Amino acid sequence: MPSDISTTYARVATQWHAQRNRSLFERPWLQRLVTGLGPGASVLDLGCGSGEPIGKWLIEQGFALTGVDIAAPMLDLARRAVPQGIWVQADMQRLDLGQRYDAIVAFNSFFHLSPKAQRQMFPIFARHLRPGGRLMFTCGPEAGEAMGAVAGQPVYHSSLSPAEYALLMEENGLLPLRFVAQDPDCRGHSLWLAQAR
Repeated sequence: MPSDISTTYARVATQWHAQRNRSLFERPWLQRLVTGLGPGASVLDLGCGSGEPIGKWLIEQGFALTGVDIAAPMLDLARRAVPQGIWVQADMQRLDLGQRYDAIVAFNSFFHLSPKAQRQMFPIFARHLRPGGRLMFTCGPEAGEAMGAVAGQPVYHSSLSPAEYALLMEENGLLPLRFVAQDPDCRGHSLWLAQAR
């Protein structure tokens, strides 16, 4: 992850938390992610931020939530907002929790990694998913790099092509299930859903 990303999110955590959209526009994709999972199923949220609204929704559905974020101030907010979760400070690029999960979500986090780092994430995703477990993440609609803003601070984004993501999934034992570029039902986000074989 570009080093300034962790510094930026740590610096703006309180402002980001206050401004974060809580309408749960992500719900249709979250429901696809957890379809078929029973109460107590384990979900890993990579780049969980302050735990709202995604982590809170997952807890409300009865799932066992582990949230990972690189920014300690974000996790402090998450612990207060969603005390039922397990909150871990870590860099997703070096993640090794020694555990497999029924589902992994990386919403608006994975796309802060460089293209090279994104490629290296797929074995990490696979290592943390149980057979049949699902992965959902946001990316760009096509390959490229861009600068965006978080709480008025510049942040880096990148994306691989849909074809390369599909290939990386196949190479790492993940079955691509669905890709929607700039989904109008998810505020224009581009999203993937995949399943571990």
